[in-house]
Amino acid sequence: MKVGFYQFRPMFGKIAANTKKIIKALDQADADLIVLPELALSGYYFKDAKEALSLAEEPDRSIHIDSIINLCKKNNFHIVIGFAEKDQDKCFNSSALIGPQGIIHIYRKLHLFNEEKFCMSPGDIPLKVNEVNGVKLGMMICFDWAFPETTRTLALNNAEIICHPSNLVLNFCQQTMIARCLENRVFAITANRFGADNRPKGVLHFTGKSQIVSPKGEIIFRASSQRETCYITDIEPTESHDKFITKNNNLFSDRRTDFYKH
Repeated sequence: MKVGFYQFRPMFGKIAANTKKIIKALDQADADLIVLPELALSGYYFKDAKEALSLAEEPDRSIHIDSIINLCKKNNFHIVIGFAEKDQDKCFNSSALIGPQGIIHIYRKLHLFNEEKFCMSPGDIPLKVNEVNGVKLGMMICFDWAFPETTRTLALNNAEIICHPSNLVLNFCQQTMIARCLENRVFAITANRFGADNRPKGVLHFTGKSQIVSPKGEIIFRASSQRETCYITDIEPTESHDKFITKNNNLFSDRRTDFYKH
């Protein structure tokens, strides 16, 4: 399966311009699956809930999401893209799995990071694994990395690839995702942005370094910290089926769930 990511710098509030940039960058891409950053359409650093809601879109009524669907139709591939989702008077930090047939699934970020808590509602949709071209995909967003239950739940539901749109500002995630892949024996595609959002509350600097990690915890490719990058490679998703870390240790069947109390 040809998979990849597009690391770029969204312009805050410029949804139409960001959409055009994505389409131009991916117009000739030869891939089956491409992951884009968190909030790739709107930008990230909202000053308050009112501003977040003003930049949020209902996916079924969004001309920008429609443009991404048309891109998927044209190139016969699938995209996972982060966006601000409007649902009545709520704004969710969401990602959409989109293919030639349209929107396949929407995931709403479960674990809101820092000031997101004051601008958005926490996710209310259970974690789900979707099948695309015979490959099982899980979705999580950015700070979900800090909660190992997220990746483990997706892996226990047979996810082969974790699609991970991100806007990372801490320096821990890229290395932590190596452990997440190793302890669950899954692939992960972390698509981060780079640059900064200079907003009324201050400046956020994003770390870039988007990456693809194998079930053995190997970095297949990691982008630089401050450069636009579209990277695509071939992987074999069935490598994630082998849950043995030694010939005598299966990471799933060796679990002692009767002793895991909280």
